[in-house]
Amino acid sequence: MKPHRFLVAAFLLAAVPHSCLSADAQQKAQEQAPTIRVAVDRVNIGVIVTDRDGNFVDSLHREDFQVRDNGVEQPITDFLSVTEPAQVLLLIESGPAVVFLGKEHFHAADTLLNNLEIDDRVAIASYSKDPELLLDFTANKPAARFALENLNFMLGFSDLNLSSSLASAIDWLGTVRGKKTIVVLSTGVDTSPEGKWQATEQKLETSDVRILAVSLSGEFRKPIKHKVLTREEKKDQGFLKEGFAAADQSLRELSRITGGRVYFPKNQKEFNRACAEIAQLIRHEYSLAFAPPAHDGQVHSITVKVQGFERGVNHRQAYLAPAAVSAASPK
Repeated sequence: MKPHRFLVAAFLLAAVPHSCLSADAQQKAQEQAPTIRVAVDRVNIGVIVTDRDGNFVDSLHREDFQVRDNGVEQPITDFLSVTEPAQVLLLIESGPAVVFLGKEHFHAADTLLNNLEIDDRVAIASYSKDPELLLDFTANKPAARFALENLNFMLGFSDLNLSSSLASAIDWLGTVRGKKTIVVLSTGVDTSPEGKWQATEQKLETSDVRILAVSLSGEFRKPIKHKVLTREEKKDQGFLKEGFAAADQSLRELSRITGGRVYFPKNQKEFNRACAEIAQLIRHEYSLAFAPPAHDGQVHSITVKVQGFERGVNHRQAYLAPAAVSAASPK
């Protein structure tokens, strides 16, 4: 079977018992990770603003920003332009379904490592059915590169549960303090159970973790180099085109709701440019805060407008408001 046809078939295979983000890491997240239902009187928003060339705009002031909660403007209580070392989780698609993309995945991750600053901390995880932590956060880039070199794409399962794996990764990152980014290296194919999407979406949109995604499906979008395609090849191409259109939309949505970005590089030059931009964005942001206008325990939408910038503004899309605290009953 030709490589591209094998990939199509592998994407459709069902999986059986699975691996995980590592039993210790998952147990640690369950025991230590704070839930999002925390009574707070401050909503923090990390905002990135870039110009047409993708460069971070660092000359803005508090008065340039407008924040709305469920459509109602809120006073900004805190404002700061933040430049600090990044904490980046590289989440890499793996498993037999993408065995033919193994070299592309490694090259992509290695290029990103080369663009990080010396004090940026990186963790590495792979996913197929579930995420598996390969390396915890470290500033040791040689150790990160060694972990990448030992990534085995023949292990794992043919399921590619992208969104549910991201939800698990965000649970784990709940124990990590400071600014956090997940850089997803993926084709975007997502076999996560549809019934779990609503819960996953809320977890992603109310998280303080930003997702930056890089599509690695470029090789499979190239047409077959035949003058005349057979009926079977035409059918395969149509199937791939339809499948990757859905995959692209999945990456767009996962990035959008967390205030991140998605890149679809078509060649090495575009890929290098995307990596350079990502390395810049993960270190820079504007940190805004406002007091939640209601304590109703409901999900509230967040809108941030920046004067002079209709585009190039990214931020989290929602937060979970604290619930009202009832007075203790007298004994």
